[in-house]
Amino acid sequence: MAGGTSEVSSRAMRRLPRGPCYSRGSVSAPDDRLFTPRFFTMCGFTFTVFLSAFQLLPTAPFRILDQGGSTFAAGLFLGLLTYASALSAPFTGALADQIGKRRMLILTSLVLAGFMAAYGFSQTYMVPLVLVFFHGLFWSGLLSASSAYMTDFIPASRRAEGIGYWGMSTMLAVAFAPSVGFWMYRHGWGWLCAEAAALNLGMAAIAFTLEETSVAARITREKFFTRELVEWRVLAVTLCLFLCSFGYGGVTSFVAVYAEQNAISPKGIFFTSFAITVLVTRVFSGRLADRVGHRRFFLPCLALVTVALAMLAAARTRGLLVAAAVAFGMGFGNMYPAFVAHVVKFVPDHRRGAAFGGILAAFDTGIGTGSISIGWIAQRFGFSAAFGFAALLSALSIPYFLWAEKRFLYSSTPEPIQGPEPGGSPHPAGVAVDGRDQTRGE
Repeated sequence: MAGGTSEVSSRAMRRLPRGPCYSRGSVSAPDDRLFTPRFFTMCGFTFTVFLSAFQLLPTAPFRILDQGGSTFAAGLFLGLLTYASALSAPFTGALADQIGKRRMLILTSLVLAGFMAAYGFSQTYMVPLVLVFFHGLFWSGLLSASSAYMTDFIPASRRAEGIGYWGMSTMLAVAFAPSVGFWMYRHGWGWLCAEAAALNLGMAAIAFTLEETSVAARITREKFFTRELVEWRVLAVTLCLFLCSFGYGGVTSFVAVYAEQNAISPKGIFFTSFAITVLVTRVFSGRLADRVGHRRFFLPCLALVTVALAMLAAARTRGLLVAAAVAFGMGFGNMYPAFVAHVVKFVPDHRRGAAFGGILAAFDTGIGTGSISIGWIAQRFGFSAAFGFAALLSALSIPYFLWAEKRFLYSSTPEPIQGPEPGGSPHPAGVAVDGRDQTRGE
């Protein structure tokens, strides 16, 4: 290909990936533009997704309590959503590969709008607890499909940077969505659910304007539930994220209570410091990861998560709590784009939905398990012991990742699909994955 178009046969031209980065008239270097109309459209879509979700999630427990439910029942709402999402993500991600990511985004947005409306009509707290499990099944499909869709068209040379910038739309939505949700709840639960349903319909409208990516859906007559349905290699490697997100689940649920116990005010200072750190560092962290190597950037992020959790276990003053939040934001807030950019090099294009399903499964399982387990440990031994245990668990993430990467990625994928990154894999560039020709999507 490097020799020019005159030396490329018509057969080779037919085998070029068809997407925005290639044309039949040229085989020059791919277009590495990041900020395209489609990129900003997806940022708007994701912002709307989390604007809707994080109005519901913090207010639903109050609705359950107001209807006579217990604190345990209130905690089940998020727990059931998280576990349903985690258990279904490997399958809904694979389904997005089958039917197309754009179609999955439209479908799940419409179904979630229906769930929001059903929550609004519920008269007992048991109804939302039943509905939320099924809500989680479609939630995982939405997240897996949107992540895979973004990865399909973000230039490979700027993948961590693009995912990092895209993630800022989530942080912006989460920053003020709970306040909007509580304001709406004061006007009535029905009004809150109606507004959330309208936002989901807006998501479907945005998804409808999108074009399907160049990675075509693989709609076949083959059986869906086969051994190849789940990207087991990715799921195995992604367990390192479980070890980190375990602590995140506990932090999300209990750090404000921990601050109150230590007479630290304001109670939400950890979240504020964490969010500011993520927003500031995301401006340059993705570009840095693309430059120095995704793997080389990812490993220090794992170490920072462990350091932050250890600092949190020892925090008795506002200064140390803020320092822990900054370290946590630098590590946990920036590791995901680098991890994704590294791992997808070992995944065929048509399997990205399944890959993101595995990533989401590990993440959500860690968050749900961490929230429940840290609460149990704290009740018996105190929050310092609970966060200390989370730090010990997080410390295992680096050795596990190094072992799992060698065992499940390099051993079964001799050559990364998109070549080596700076400071990354020593393996040569290539397109072979398990002996299959990726230029044809086989």
